[in-house]
Amino acid sequence: MAERTTIVYPNPQILAEAVAARTLLTITDYLSEPNRTRVDIAVTGGTDGNRVFDAMNASPLNDAVDWSRVHVWWGDERFVAADSDDRNAKQAREAWYGKLVDDGRMPAGNIHAMPSDERNLESVAAASPEQTDAVLAEAAAQYQRELIEQLGENPALDIAMFGMGPDAHFASLFPDHGESEIDDPHVLVAGVRDSPKPPPLRLTLTVPMIARSKHTWVFTSEARKADAVAAAFAQRNNPHAPSSYADGEELLWLIDEGAASRL
Repeated sequence: MAERTTIVYPNPQILAEAVAARTLLTITDYLSEPNRTRVDIAVTGGTDGNRVFDAMNASPLNDAVDWSRVHVWWGDERFVAADSDDRNAKQAREAWYGKLVDDGRMPAGNIHAMPSDERNLESVAAASPEQTDAVLAEAAAQYQRELIEQLGENPALDIAMFGMGPDAHFASLFPDHGESEIDDPHVLVAGVRDSPKPPPLRLTLTVPMIARSKHTWVFTSEARKADAVAAAFAQRNNPHAPSSYADGEELLWLIDEGAASRL
């Protein structure tokens, strides 16, 4: 496992601005490499994620990026209708990449959203657990196929960014729910049924896929996350604190003073 590096910032806003700057600079550095044709990043939702999107939009570094060569993926997604406000992709489109696409700076084909639930509400409600598992499994397999088609037989992201919840979950890997313990290197995406955080159906990258990333960044803020940060730091690969499974060639934890207050 990669050695964890922790950087503590004074408050949530400075944290968001630092993550935004790090993201934009890393993308720009990669795109300056000879023969580099693209950069692939996985983004996250939530309060901290949306702060980062706002900071990226406001940063002068935003104009230095050749967005036509940046591909956007997701670490997890709520398996709901495509137009649902719960969708991380919809929130990210409204907060960030939608303007890049509308302005012609990023091709729409560079956006790799996770599949949505195409069933109507009656079908969702009537489905048995086994039927729901089958639908989730097919959606996960579809996203895995897209990763492989785009990035090769052993796909790896350049940057994978994750927030963390007060229960120490990251992506849609929840405490004692089983998905964080998937260690099959051939299973890159998994479905989640009965998520402890609504909505109940989700898709998520697995730990083996996350661990392939060149840069894995977990960022979180506020004192209400302090116990979760402490639990994640206390023991690696702890199913009670799934963010302890975060790994990659580079592993950064970027937190504010509130989140760091129990370390």
